[in-house]
Amino acid sequence: MAILPVLSPLALSRELLEFARVFKDAGHSLYFVGGAIRDSLLGRRASDFDAATDAGPEAVVALFRRVIPTGIKHGTVTVLWRGQEIETTTFRSEAGYSDGRHPDQVRFGVSIEEDLARRDFTINAMAYEPFERRIVDPHGGAADLRACLIRAVGTASERFDEDGLRILRAARFASQLGFQIEAATLSAMALRGAAVESLSPERVRDELSKTLMSPNPSRGLRILEDTGILVRILPELAEGRGVEQKGSHVFDVLDHSLVALDAAQGGLELRLAALFHDVGKSRAKAIGADGVPTFHRHEEISATMTEGALRRLRYPNATIDSVVHLVAQHMFNYNDSWSDGAVRRFVARVGRESLEGLYALRRADATGMTGFGTDGRSLGALRARVEEVLAADSTLGLKDLAIGGKELADIGVPRGPVMGRMLAELLEAVLDDPALNTPGRLIEIAGLMKGKHGLGP
Repeated sequence: MAILPVLSPLALSRELLEFARVFKDAGHSLYFVGGAIRDSLLGRRASDFDAATDAGPEAVVALFRRVIPTGIKHGTVTVLWRGQEIETTTFRSEAGYSDGRHPDQVRFGVSIEEDLARRDFTINAMAYEPFERRIVDPHGGAADLRACLIRAVGTASERFDEDGLRILRAARFASQLGFQIEAATLSAMALRGAAVESLSPERVRDELSKTLMSPNPSRGLRILEDTGILVRILPELAEGRGVEQKGSHVFDVLDHSLVALDAAQGGLELRLAALFHDVGKSRAKAIGADGVPTFHRHEEISATMTEGALRRLRYPNATIDSVVHLVAQHMFNYNDSWSDGAVRRFVARVGRESLEGLYALRRADATGMTGFGTDGRSLGALRARVEEVLAADSTLGLKDLAIGGKELADIGVPRGPVMGRMLAELLEAVLDDPALNTPGRLIEIAGLMKGKHGLGP
């Protein structure tokens, strides 16, 4: 066992020290463990401290008033302590992982060193004793932190056999921390890649989301591609490798998407949209008579494929709807010849609430062409035109029309598809000329439309 000085001063909050004091006063040892120790040593802001103790789970329950038995069978409870949720686990060793996730056998009463031996990576297998203020580091995690290296504890293939999610976690940590993955660990990721196929969609989704929200998301995804994992979890995305593009593009479709992802400045929905926005190009590609590839209507195919992938990964419906909408709308081509009506139609089609996301996606898409930012003059001009339209409080959707279904029903238009088509046509007329948006004018226009729709005068 190595006991090393901290790399960066590790200061615990008063609340955490008081939590540890409860165990000490009861005659138990307690260590803080996991990612919060890693991040503290790196000088990063740490949260969600986990704890390990020689106290059995029943003893922990007896020490505190508010405890959730989150995994008491395996020695884990969550203590609700002064506004924090502290996952607290009894020292244990594990054996057998027939389901590829949970241990078949758990043995309590072991040492902190044995407990750390069951963890995934050395940088996560350190413990901090708060009263002696020492790091317990039996696997060289501190040295790997200094070397910016992700290394499996013990034998990498065994760690991945225990839980295939660790393969995705390795790639995620590479993106979050900017670390390299140690060679034997990287090799084991490729050899044990099939393990990810037995993971639940929700677990894959959560790791993917964490990777996408890291400072350098493409790093983790490239590692997953190199190890053969990407095609197992995101086959749609992997199709873009080798699909060359035209014009100013210097990357194939997959690299373009990854560069755009890195350039996307925003939340998860934007980053998902950047990752998937061109996923349909592999299926839309055609070679023209001049030998130049074309990708007509690829945004529609991309939107369909994006929805399929996100539903497979069990993303929330609201997230899916937002991402698919951005992907479907990303191929607009603004120029100064657009009429005011064309600008209003653009806003009506995109929706006011999606404008900023679409602008951000377009900037990321442009960066993904060459790897460099663009001057954004065209986008800036469009934004200025849109702001003019919004300032004028123009009608931009069906809900803004001066009349609705009730008024059409009053003049003999039956509810159903015909009424829907007439409302859409009235909106088109108003988008061209907002002055038409009065009850009288719209009723007059609707009356003229009735004959067209076979409703008589």
